[in-house]
Amino acid sequence: ALELRRLGRSELLVPEVTLGTMTWGKQNSEAEAREQMAWALSQGLRFWDTAEMYPVPTDEETQGRTSEYIGNFLASSSAVGRE
Repeated sequence: ALELRRLGRSELLVPEVTLGTMTWGKQNSEAEAREQMAWALSQGLRFWDTAEMYPVPTDEETQGRTSEYIGNFLASSSAVGRE
């Protein structure tokens, strides 16, 4: 089980591990992103860092692909818990 930690001074509890998605669309394909999301969910990891500002340099051509990949995954039957 993932251990939860308080986020800053808030009452919000988040896992101490997150799935980083910064390379999706630039260094990783949508198929690879799907594999990573499916694995993360199978491990109980539901906290994903979707910030796109980490890749250097940012690229207008790939901007928004992380959100697109996550949306496609969640809309598909591949998403765990979706019936």
